[in-house]
Amino acid sequence: MRLDEIDRTIVAWLQRDARSSYRAIGDGVGLSAPAVKRRVDRLVDAGVIEGFTAVTDPRALGWGVEAFVAVYCEGRTIPDRIRTAAAKHPEVVAAYTVTGDHDALLHVRVRDTAHLEDVLERLRSEEFIAHTRSLVVLSRLLEREVALGRHEPE
Repeated sequence: MRLDEIDRTIVAWLQRDARSSYRAIGDGVGLSAPAVKRRVDRLVDAGVIEGFTAVTDPRALGWGVEAFVAVYCEGRTIPDRIRTAAAKHPEVVAAYTVTGDHDALLHVRVRDTAHLEDVLERLRSEEFIAHTRSLVVLSRLLEREVALGRHEPE
């Protein structure tokens, strides 16, 4: 699906505030509320918009420590096996296959360092995980959604 400038503006608007009314968005882009709704529905159907959610502060919910855990597997381990193991641990908020020496990178959120140690021990108990290497996040310098602008792919 090719996005025109109005689609891009609608998506950017919803990224800033998904609770915006179609009327408010329409006033901003020069369309009626029903026209905005039709466009949003089309963007959802095309998979451009995957869903609407509340953005929370993990620290306010008690998850004050964030870490990235590089996972090194024994032999050849298929990504689905890593995904299945990672999904068993609610502290793993994302898992990625990556280039480099390690087989996967896990994004982990925990209460404190004792909780992180527990999660690492549980991960290492997976029979195919040889070892892990952890990086604890001290502060976030930049985090953003993909910006729809001049530098987007064609």
